[in-house]
Amino acid sequence: MLLAAATGVYMEVLDFLRTIYNDEDIIQNADMKQLTTFKVGGCADFLVYPKTIEDIKKTVAYLKENNIFYKAIGNCSNLIVSDKGIRGVLISLAKLDIETVVDGKSIIAPAREKLKRIALLAYENSLTGFEFAAGIPGTLGGAIKMNAGAYDGEMSFCANTVWYLDGEGNYLKTNDLCYSYRHSFFSENPSFIIIKAKIDLKKGDRDKIKEKMDEYQALRAAKQPLNMPSAGSVFKRPKGYYAGALIEGAGLKGYKIGGAQVSEKHAGFIVNTGNATSKDVLDLIKHIQKCVFEKYNVMLETEVEYIGEE
Repeated sequence: MLLAAATGVYMEVLDFLRTIYNDEDIIQNADMKQLTTFKVGGCADFLVYPKTIEDIKKTVAYLKENNIFYKAIGNCSNLIVSDKGIRGVLISLAKLDIETVVDGKSIIAPAREKLKRIALLAYENSLTGFEFAAGIPGTLGGAIKMNAGAYDGEMSFCANTVWYLDGEGNYLKTNDLCYSYRHSFFSENPSFIIIKAKIDLKKGDRDKIKEKMDEYQALRAAKQPLNMPSAGSVFKRPKGYYAGALIEGAGLKGYKIGGAQVSEKHAGFIVNTGNATSKDVLDLIKHIQKCVFEKYNVMLETEVEYIGEE
């Protein structure tokens, strides 16, 4: 249902949201350029900040009943939003009233918690096994959904208990996460909303944990364009290859379409040089896929998620 194109429906949704949220927790025409790490895209009709699980349940039930698009978001570090924006409601978990706690050799954290914060907490408590995630610019929920990983580590190694809301609004717990490369149980169930997760780690030497975190951070700074807006690695790693190497081998390092550019520092990244549109990014992705396929007979699959009005 196109809310912005139907003023009556838009106002009905706003009236409903006001029965749950204070005005400061309802953002109308939320500018996704300010929210995504790629800094592209139009506006979302509504962005809401629930504080309780019950708030989310009520919101989702209403939106489903009225056939209105919704999506839970975290740090928006893996999203490309359409230039036309998003007709519907985004549900940010940033204010959800769930604390992060250390329980022995485990950390139980809300989906909204940033990976960097969890890694720091693990270090402070001499827990090892999460160092790989210290530099990933996302939240726990998004990382679990796509089984994010780096430097020979991934979420499947440590995040194996997750509490979530299913499509019917039931609050459930699962250990059956069906992890594979950049995939999980939640990849197959996009309407499910991750609420919190338990991260199981091991006792380790605090100095060695810090040393490994610093090493990984230095590698990122040396090899990745951290000073420019991006969504991290754009493509999944093809079996037997590295996406960045294929792209560079196809002569595309530094190639631009509009304001979107294949990073000159790491060809696996597309960066916003300052005035990119979502269309620029999507056109560049398609061009990369075409060139790599023609040269290597390998079709690159994207890691990033595209949402919004076509």
